[in-house]
Formats: sequence, C-alpha cells, structure tokens
Amino acid sequence: MADKAASLLLDASRMVWRRWAGVRPTGIDRLCLAWHDHYAPRAQAVLVHRRGRHILPMAASQTLFRLLDEETPRAQFRRRFVGWAARNLVHLLRPQPGGGRLWLNVGHTGLNLPGLTEWVRAADLRPVLMLHDIIPITHPEYCREGEKARHEVRVKTLLKIAHAVLGNSQDTLDRLNAYAAGIGMTVPQSLQVWPGTPRLAMPAGERPALSDDFIILGTIEGRKNHMLLLDVWERLVAPHGEAAPRLVIIGRRGWACDDVLARLEADGFGSRVVETGALSDDDIARLLAGARALLFPSFAEGYGLPLVEALDAGVPVIASDLDVFREIGQGVPDLLPPDDVDGWANAILAYAAPDSPARAAQMARLAQFRAPDWPGHFAQVDAFLETL
Repeated sequence: MADKAASLLLDASRMVWRRWAGVRPTGIDRLCLAWHDHYAPRAQAVLVHRRGRHILPMAASQTLFRLLDEETPRAQFRRRFVGWAARNLVHLLRPQPGGGRLWLNVGHTGLNLPGLTEWVRAADLRPVLMLHDIIPITHPEYCREGEKARHEVRVKTLLKIAHAVLGNSQDTLDRLNAYAAGIGMTVPQSLQVWPGTPRLAMPAGERPALSDDFIILGTIEGRKNHMLLLDVWERLVAPHGEAAPRLVIIGRRGWACDDVLARLEADGFGSRVVETGALSDDDIARLLAGARALLFPSFAEGYGLPLVEALDAGVPVIASDLDVFREIGQGVPDLLPPDDVDGWANAILAYAAPDSPARAAQMARLAQFRAPDWPGHFAQVDAFLETL
C-alpha cells in the first residue's frame, strides 16, 4: 500500500483498550465499531493514552484496523497487538502532523488526560467529538467515586478543543448547552444524530406465546433504578404469590447498587424475580420475544439503546418519563415518573392482564415506530463533515 496521507483521522484508542481488557461491548463500543467499519478504510489511526498520543501513517493504520477487525480471543489479540506495536515502534515514537485534518473521536477517549489540549493545538488537529451524556455531572450519586471530576474535565476539554460536537440525542446537546452556559463557555457547531439500532435476531417463524415476563435490561447500578421494580414486585408477590408476573433482570452487577443486591440475595420473591447475569444477544432476543414489556425505570440516560432495540423488535416498553425517552420513543412507550411505585405497579398489572387493553394500545402505536439505522446515521454525519 502506498503510504499517503488520508483525509480523515479516526481514533482507535477505545477499541484497542477494550479489546485488550476483553470486556463485553457496551452501547458506546458498538458505536465505535460502526464508525470503524464506515471510516477506517479511508482514515489514519490515532491512539491516545497516558504515555503518549500518536497519529499513525496509512500503512500502519490499516494494519491496526485489520487487527481490530479480527474476532480473536483476548490473549491472541494481545500477542498480535504487541507484535504490531514492536514493528511500528518508529512511528509510535515519531510525532506526526495533523495537517488541519478532522480527528473523529466518538468514544470520550482521552479527553481527561493532561496535556491533550496542548497536543491538539501542536499537532494541528480539528477534533470532531461525540458526547454521550453528562450524567456524572448532573447525577454524581449514581456514578463511581471521582467520576464527576473526571467527566467535568472531559466536558470542559471538549468545549475547549472541539471543532464540532455530535450529540447522541438532542437531550444530550441541550444539557451540554445548559452546562456550558453555566460555566461561561460556549458549545461549538453541533449535530444531533441518533446511533443506529442493532437488530435483535428474534426467533424465526411464529412469535413465541406471550409469557408472564417483564424484563429489565442493563448493568445493575443505582441509576437504573432496579430498586423501584423490587418495591413493585414486593407488592405484587404479597397478594398473588406464584401467580404474580415474573421480573427477569438481565445484566451484570455494577456499582452503587448494594441495596439492590442485598434484596436479591435475601430471596424474598420466590420464582417471581430472576437474575440472569449478562446474556448473549440471542438469549436476550429469545426472552424479549415473549415478554409482556421491557421495563426501563432509569433516573437518567443519555440515549437508551434497550428502549429502541425493544421497540424495533416489536416489544412494548414502560419507561421513566425522561426528556430523552420522549425524544427517542417517538410517542410509543408508556412513561411514568421513576419514583411512582403505585403508578408502576398499576401499569405492570394492566400489561399482565389477559388481552390487556393497555398493552394492545401500545402495540397499535408501535406500528408507526421507525428505529434509527446506521445508513441514516452516516448520511447525516457524512453531510455534516462535508460542511467542516
């Protein structure tokens, strides 16, 4: 391959460290992968980490991108990445100019590292950065210790260096504008662009019979408000026992949720509350296919991929009354305050009823729902980048 400069610079940092760590992909990881698939063939790679910042030549970049494309076990990826780094050590040690090009970074990567602002200016970069939320700033009580301070650094750095900002929702951009105004800063030119929706592989053939399951999907953490649902199920199990509907909790255990874990481990719900841990996409699709509804009682979200995935799969949703859910739900889900135990209990009982009118009404609305897709996402982004 001729080693000529590409017109775009694509940040690969998050993909590298997530593959190195061998962790299960999150919504942000899936977005990074989609951008990799779309832009990597015509981009040079950027790596940002605590010990350095690197713009790689085209040949080294494309070799790295191909390595990231391969579905290899963690240990094998580590060996191959170390080999790649050894072969390209001269490029990693030699500063490369940005040449005024756009640096696409959609994973929040490196924005809290010291010296990033100075590097961007010295390398002559025009960063195009995506913001996924400012939850650690607005709701620090639901985040890991120290995350508010780290995220404030990220967001302030974004406001300082970004040539343009992308928001995963209009709600995210609205909150960014409010935060910036409060600290006397301004938001650069921006674009709201919903991520594409991963299509769940629902069971082939006839839809499974409707079960008595209600599903909550996502990491168990305080912000996701599992406690509300446990309060609801305590009320449902007391009078109905094993005839109560079933709550299926899908997701790994996270942080700020000791109270939830204590109640789960006390096992006062019989068979009516089931914790599955993390599941494969196929297993999630199988459980959702026959579910009464997906439940999404979060206190705060920047987007809300499970809501869109469920609606796209034809599964009703009962969710918190958040601005972002009003935006991405397109008027389909039933929305309730995240602290209204009575309201949630009544809604769940209504959806659990045979031939439920409430569920049928949402199924009728659902026929008009259109999930955002990746072709539409990149049509918006490509047109925006042309203006930059």
